[in-house]
Parts: sequence; C-alpha cells; structure tokens
Amino acid sequence: MNVDKLVREALQEQATEQDGPRGDLAGRVLTARRRRRTRAIAGAALGTAAVVAAAVGVTAFGTGGSDGSGGDDPRPAGRTHGGDVIAHPDQSVPRDFVAAGNVGMAGYAVSRDIPQKNGDSLLVRQYFLLNPATKKYEKADAKWAWVAVAPGMRTAAVLEGELPARRIGMLDLRTGEVTRWITTDRPVAAVEWSPDGKRLLATAYSKNPDRLIDRPGDHAISGPQPHPSRTGYFVIDAGSGEVGPFRPLPQPRAEKDGYFPGVSREDMHWNRDGTRLFVMVYEGPRGANYRDWYTPGGAKTPAPPGERHTGWPRAGLSPDGKLLADDSHARTSAIRDPRTGKEVARVPSQEQLAWADSKRLVALACDPARCTGDAFGMRLVVVTVGSEKAVPLTAIRKSPEGYKRLWSPMLTTR
Repeated sequence: MNVDKLVREALQEQATEQDGPRGDLAGRVLTARRRRRTRAIAGAALGTAAVVAAAVGVTAFGTGGSDGSGGDDPRPAGRTHGGDVIAHPDQSVPRDFVAAGNVGMAGYAVSRDIPQKNGDSLLVRQYFLLNPATKKYEKADAKWAWVAVAPGMRTAAVLEGELPARRIGMLDLRTGEVTRWITTDRPVAAVEWSPDGKRLLATAYSKNPDRLIDRPGDHAISGPQPHPSRTGYFVIDAGSGEVGPFRPLPQPRAEKDGYFPGVSREDMHWNRDGTRLFVMVYEGPRGANYRDWYTPGGAKTPAPPGERHTGWPRAGLSPDGKLLADDSHARTSAIRDPRTGKEVARVPSQEQLAWADSKRLVALACDPARCTGDAFGMRLVVVTVGSEKAVPLTAIRKSPEGYKRLWSPMLTTR
C-alpha cells in the first residue's frame, strides 16, 4: 500500500466532520509530501490529494450552555453507565442518543463524492440529527449542504446546497422546520456556533470549497483539483440575526514553489472561550502544526496563553484550562501541560474529539485486541486522563446503509 493511500484511509473517518483542522489535515499531510518530491511526480501526488480533499468536511463544537436557540437542557435519556454517560455499545450506526459528561452527540454525517458531467467532483454530505423529542437520530433533509448544531441541541444553523449560500437558516430540530433566515451580502460555505451559543461565525467563499475543479489541458496534474476561494468571514448575533461587518481574509492562492494547493476548505473557527478566531495552517519542514489567530474584528493576534501549543485535535484545552489534548501516536494520544507543551499523560485513543469534563474526553479509539490504526476499526469512547481504560459509547463504526464511508460524530454541549 503506498503512503498516499494509507493517509487517505487513515483520514476517511473524518470525511464529514465539521471542524476544519481534521479536514485540513489530509491536504496538509499530502502538501508536505509534495514539497519533498520532485516536480516529475507531483502530478500523481496531487491526484491523490484531490481524492483526500474531496472526502473532508467540518463539526461544530461548543463549550457553553444553550443559546437563544436552545432553551433548557433537554437531557435525553438512554442506556447509562457511570451516571452521566449514555452509551449504546451495541449500535455500530447510532440510533439512540449518545453522551458523556457535558458533551452529547447532536448528530452524525456521512459523505460521498459525486462525479459531475463537466469533469468536476462534488462532495455531498448527508446529516442524521438528534430529535430532542424522540431522543433518536433522524435523517435530515438532503437539501442541507451544511449543518452546525447549537449548544443545547435544539437548533441548528443550516446552509442550502450547492454552496456557497447567501442565507443561513435556523432549524428547529424538534419540528425540522426553519424558523427564520439570516441573509449575508456575500456567500458563505461554513457556519460555526460560538462556545456560548450566542454568535455564529460564517466563513465566506466565492466558490464551493466542496467542489473539486477539473483542469483540462494541465498535464502536470491529474483529476479534479482543489481551488482555494475563501474571501473572509462574518460574526453574527444569533439572537437578533444582526450580521456584523464583512472581515476580508483571502485564502492563499498557491504555494510559493508553484504547486497547486492540496485543500479547498479553510474555515474559520472559535477558540475555547470565544474570544479569538483561528484558521489552521501548515508550516515547517518537519510537518509542524500551527494556527493563525485573529480577533473577531479581524486583527491578527497572538495565540491565547493556554492555546499556544494546540495542534490538530479539536478537543484542545480542557474546561479548567489545565490540560491540552494533543496528537495521537499508534494506540494512544498525548495530554500536555498547556503552559509548557510538555507531555504529562497518555490516553488510549487515536483522535481526541471533545472534553466531557476536565478529566475525561470523548474520542475515537480502536479495539485494543485488533488495533491496526485503520479508521474502519474505531468506535466512539470515553477515556479518562490517568486511566488506561476506554469506555465504549458505540460499537465499531460501520457505514450507514447506502453509503461506503463511515459516519462522523457531531458533538456539542448539552
């Protein structure tokens, strides 16, 4: 198996997640490899990068309470373990509500690539969202090209396909109806809730970042390719629907060495407490991970003190600010001191998704008896810092009926 194929398979579980760092990771990894290759074989690498980039998407996470969209905590009931853990370890495709501590799975998504008549390739997501009334996951309307669930899990911000869209819908998850629309004067292709659920961060694009463009006549590149088109972002008051000023932040158009970029989607994200924004970037010969930081008003700014050492894992800083989730190595993932970046512990997981509280994480992990690092052998678990035990929340993930790819969890606070 070649390295590009290995990377693609290792990242397939991230096919529809809604938080940019995972989506960017595939492109960044292959971009790094391209930098180390000769131009003679760059075309083959870029062809593989296009496949990977087409398989990625985003997940909205919150760390605060419900907002003007959410009301009181619904606390859906289900099979429980350890008091605040709601698990269904017999379900390989979730049917009933799953949660641990402060975090619940608001839904899941699965994606597929659809070849277009003009040679393009379009990534399409299908969402399955929690109905707060039935406490079950239900298939959402296929017209929603983008869904971000608010803290409290009663409302979702939605975008109609094909992206980008000029209006954002507020979807009532109990009824499946849009209660109001928010219009932007520039088209957007991603929306993310602030940790307290009071604001929306909408990333603007001039083209659909989920569409790979065929480039006929370019013999150095094979297959449909990414096309960076981010133009900037808006910060929106969720309660009033007031759209703030457009903040220009163009996406880099090409690499300095002339290679075509390996990823189209580079969305803006909130930091842990909602005081900063960031976008993932790749720099350095060793494949180091970095974030570019901005104020909500658009000014470049240093990283918050507790988030200087953050990398790809979306879990990031713990609620009490004392621990930092970091990258995985084989069967375990690192936990670091956010002040120094020094490793202080390891947990039995391959991808750290969200902090359930200041000591426990919701993560993706493989069965220790069959752990190969393959995305197809992972399940949703709860791990505790200082323990080698992983408590299953679901069975080993399988593809939903009618799909080839695995489902990806959408987590938020409950």
